[in-house]
Amino acid sequence: MRIGFIGLGNMGGAMSANIVKKHPDRVYVFDIQEEKTHALKRLGARVCANCREIAGVSDLIITMLPRSEHVKSAWEEMLPEMGPGKFGIDMSTIDPDVSVNIADMVKETGAEFADCPVVKSRDAAIAGNLGIFAGCSEETFREIEPILRYMGEQVIHMGENGTGITMKICQNALSHEIQAAVNETLTLAQLNGIDVDTFAKAVSCGGARNYYLESKYRAIRDRDYTVAFPVEYALKDLKICSRLSEKAAFPMPGLELAIGFLEKAVAMGYGKADNCACIEAVRKGTKLEAEAGKRYE
Repeated sequence: MRIGFIGLGNMGGAMSANIVKKHPDRVYVFDIQEEKTHALKRLGARVCANCREIAGVSDLIITMLPRSEHVKSAWEEMLPEMGPGKFGIDMSTIDPDVSVNIADMVKETGAEFADCPVVKSRDAAIAGNLGIFAGCSEETFREIEPILRYMGEQVIHMGENGTGITMKICQNALSHEIQAAVNETLTLAQLNGIDVDTFAKAVSCGGARNYYLESKYRAIRDRDYTVAFPVEYALKDLKICSRLSEKAAFPMPGLELAIGFLEKAVAMGYGKADNCACIEAVRKGTKLEAEAGKRYE
């Protein structure tokens, strides 16, 4: 099975590298920024000139792109090359209704389609141990699961088209609602004389223990916002969740609070910083506010 991979950014470059290293057949890659293909070419991938060429030479095509409009445009370009026996997989984080629309378009050609967004960090992408949520038929999942396992150690079939990306949106919303709660309570603790290390140690003893605090407290303590997942991407994902909740007529005040902190962090100049920089939006106006923090724009 020949594989094509489109989108070699922060996550896609690492994910595609694992495919090139592990897959016995040909792997083709494309990115609008040609320099991003160089490392993959050195690993043995073949570089294509555009999305349509990728679809023409591949049996299974994966997209990993920033936004809904980019993903839709890529698949519209590839439709003439899709057909029976081919598989399309989108691993981007986009609006669920757009994902389902793309699935319908691709499946009309006779090809199969799955939404398979990922969770965890770039480090996990490099190590090949991402979490992956698959939205597709059971038959399609059986066909594509071996490929997904090149990139992830936890691969879960969520249900039909749209369920994978819906789960990713819910996951990101939950993560950032937890983040908002951590930031508020940590700030309160600091204002009352408890340092970050002691706070993290104490939280680990009880029911409030959480992965976000355990993985980020050192960065928060040191105000080291070296980017792993930027504030602006987190804000994009949570606004997708907000649209999803509006469509379901289900208000989510906790979500809106988290969005507010992200928006404030962007306004403060932290849009391209790691999303844990959101604590600066909570600290603002307190004695903990940084006098001259680094800006990441």
